[in-house]
Amino acid sequence: AGTGGPRDTAPGQQLRALFYALPPGESSFRTVEEVPDYVDKSIPFFITFIGLEFAVSWIQKRKLPGRINDGISSLSLGILSRLPDVLFRSIDLISYIYVWNNYRLFELPWDSPWTWYLTLLGVDFAYYCFHRISHEVNILWAAHQVHHSSEDYNLFTALRQSVLQKYTSWMFNLPMALFIPPSVFAVHLQFNLLYQFWIHTEVITKLGPLEWILNTPSHHRVHHGRNPYCIDKNYGGTLIIWDRIFGTFEAEDAKVVYGLTHPVNSFDPIMLQLRPLAHIWNTFWATPGFCNKLSVIFKGPGWGPGKPRLGLPEEIPVITGKEVPFNPPVPAYLNCYALVHFAIILNLYTELLSSISMLSQGTVLLRIGFIILSLASFGLLMENKSKAGILEIIRCLVFIGVYKLGYFRSQFSFLGYAYEV
Repeated sequence: AGTGGPRDTAPGQQLRALFYALPPGESSFRTVEEVPDYVDKSIPFFITFIGLEFAVSWIQKRKLPGRINDGISSLSLGILSRLPDVLFRSIDLISYIYVWNNYRLFELPWDSPWTWYLTLLGVDFAYYCFHRISHEVNILWAAHQVHHSSEDYNLFTALRQSVLQKYTSWMFNLPMALFIPPSVFAVHLQFNLLYQFWIHTEVITKLGPLEWILNTPSHHRVHHGRNPYCIDKNYGGTLIIWDRIFGTFEAEDAKVVYGLTHPVNSFDPIMLQLRPLAHIWNTFWATPGFCNKLSVIFKGPGWGPGKPRLGLPEEIPVITGKEVPFNPPVPAYLNCYALVHFAIILNLYTELLSSISMLSQGTVLLRIGFIILSLASFGLLMENKSKAGILEIIRCLVFIGVYKLGYFRSQFSFLGYAYEV
């Protein structure tokens, strides 16, 4: 392979990338610049599989696998988490390339299958370490808890990601930069993330012998549970072997109740990102003693003065099976309204990704700002907050203004008049 821009991937290759099924011969590249953006190119497959999950769930159980409000909230958090990457190169790659260029000890061949498989194991082990620490260190949990905040469990939940998490996860990959080429690392960083999409579902039960090696929907359902037996279990990304080795594995048993042990009860993506940090801030100042203040930050989210590092297991709320997910009463027309307008924002977001190189920095910042404003407004609408209507009127007036000035353009020109309506 020569040098050049990112490679295009055929639909079949992109589909197999979702399941970590692209072998070394099809996913090895000499330079980082050649590595395809597998994640952004997977958006059509995300949508397709979400639709398929809805169909299968309806056939199996005669009910849908989620709710409109929770689904829009999850997708909003997914979009929000990707917006920094529109402006800046991934901190994972920036830091990795820096260490590779300045401190590498030796260089494994980029086109060797052995390098490819070693990187698979290395990236997944680094993910296990980071994921486990994110549950055991309060300041890291404040970012990661966003992913656990849904009380539904479906493919929407897979897209519910933190804006802040990527700014702490990068350091766990740096040891590989001493000998593994950045281009190989860039492929597996994406594959490891993509693999975790399809395991967020209830329509797949067990996968037989694969349950011993791979992280599966059954194993990951346990990880998302707030049942006492589920807490701090099954941290693996692609492989479950690390949990089996280090004693954090738990098989699915009693019916899993999803979400946080102390639910946030909000669909506002900004609130979901920032409220845990505000809680740490308030607890920090309310806790007496300098060492205790540091413990608020660096010990587990269940810690308190006089308690073990990870808190007391008996303080985890008991699951009765009668838990009711947060679901404020909202008129049906308001759900339809939020759904239609979210589809417009999703179109604007995908159009931003496809045309980023042709837009001025001011236009990019304007679009990002409007997307954030819209996602926050939708969250308040779905909670039926009293001030949501005022914010939504302002948002729509801003949209008309910037649309008329030419700062927004849809990929589908025939929708222009419909957008104005």
